[in-house]
Amino acid sequence: MLFAVSMTFIDQTIVAIAAPEISDELSLSSSGVQWIVNAYLLSLAAFFALGGRLSDLYGHRRVMLIGTVLFVVSSALCGFVPDDSFAQVWLVCFRATQGLGAALMFPAALAVVVAVFPLERRGSALALFFGLSGGLTAVGPILGGWLTSWTWRAIFWVNIPVALIAIVLTLLARIRDEPRRETLDVTGAVLVAAGMGLSVLGLMQASAWGWSSVATWACIAGGLLILALFVRVELRTTRHPLITMAVFRDRAFVADNLVLFFAMTAFVPVFFFASVYAQVSLSASPNEAGIYMLVFFAGFGVASQLGGRMLDTRGAKHPMLLGTALGAAGFALWAHRATELSLNDQWPYIVMAGAGIGFLLSPASTDAVNRALSASYGEVTGITQTLRNFAAAVGLAVFGTVLTHVTTDRVLDTFERRGFTGERSAEVARRVAESVTGHGDESEPGGSGAVSSFMRETMDAVRMDFAEATQVVFACMAGAMALAFLCAHLHPGGRVGDREDPARHSNK
Repeated sequence: MLFAVSMTFIDQTIVAIAAPEISDELSLSSSGVQWIVNAYLLSLAAFFALGGRLSDLYGHRRVMLIGTVLFVVSSALCGFVPDDSFAQVWLVCFRATQGLGAALMFPAALAVVVAVFPLERRGSALALFFGLSGGLTAVGPILGGWLTSWTWRAIFWVNIPVALIAIVLTLLARIRDEPRRETLDVTGAVLVAAGMGLSVLGLMQASAWGWSSVATWACIAGGLLILALFVRVELRTTRHPLITMAVFRDRAFVADNLVLFFAMTAFVPVFFFASVYAQVSLSASPNEAGIYMLVFFAGFGVASQLGGRMLDTRGAKHPMLLGTALGAAGFALWAHRATELSLNDQWPYIVMAGAGIGFLLSPASTDAVNRALSASYGEVTGITQTLRNFAAAVGLAVFGTVLTHVTTDRVLDTFERRGFTGERSAEVARRVAESVTGHGDESEPGGSGAVSSFMRETMDAVRMDFAEATQVVFACMAGAMALAFLCAHLHPGGRVGDREDPARHSNK
């Protein structure tokens, strides 16, 4: 299962490193390259809930294998994209089917791990699962940089041997499938896919369309309305709903998911923002930026194992409280040191932030899954992972906007200190900010010469401007972790009793 899910995490970050080479070879616009990244994440978010339910209906092992095959075939086809006018459509389509494969694979793989481990050992098992799979997210940029030096197509082909190993190991493990004789709630599946897809699309495109755009808010509001309709339909569906809403009556389950939501607004986006900060403010290469993020996982990896053991012995509340408090302090202190432009001054606090996420991730996720009704592990895993993906989209959109706006303000101040004033200065400041934050559009006319000239003359000042903007983003992440800390207090505490574990006897 670890071999299978490793691909889904690596592919969330590996493509971003190869984006310039893909754009140059296939003559794609910057918006076209962005959609190659977004198509995967959008499909992943839209179909996670469906993947979890299909896993319960048709068997975790079977759905995991189907998802793995779909994922690796799509990966191979992405690598064999033709160098012609169909390149962009080809890549976007197969990145979307890759995301669908991941949405089938991940909840099924997690459900297998939950089903085969007894309750008293589940915390440690899932700590390894989440610790290793989470750490692989940081491997993406490093692996992407190394493979791209050979050919960018290799970032897709690398999934082929990993998938083959996953398939062989799954067949050798002889995992028993226990499909259910229930029908699929097609209406619910369509509604949740449309609602999640539309709202995440609005969040993803907010930086390009602008937060004042009608299209942005039409997508976000429309998606949320569809999700509200989905909840209403599920509450009225008496036979085999896609998601059994009764699980939300469990106070601990709600607390687990609230903690995961606020923590994930910081955890997934930190890869992007810290990587760009390392390259812009610390003048690191892409590979060095990837290594910079490994400091985060020095804390994450150790804490995830300790958090899993705490879950097994004391329940989820204690590691969640510890993790959220440590994470909030770590991000706050990291923010305080961000303007010193030195890794030596930052690494203890980066480790603290990583350890905070590590302590809470496995306990919150495992405790939520342990509270599944009638061993519907795929369904509950689909809920928690959908929520995590939605939280990541919210964090990327909101913090990305904060980063661009603060950078623009700081650069404009730099302009004024250097005597460059007037209406034109605001436009060039915006273009500089978008250039360094990665939210610019290369096809946008005008200003590129002024941007390049200013960047050459004032790069040292821009590095500090960007560091100050990143400082605000890290402070916002500390705030998100503080909200997660408050939500952790809602958890009633204690452990899920053996009598509540419906898989204990069925999987012996």
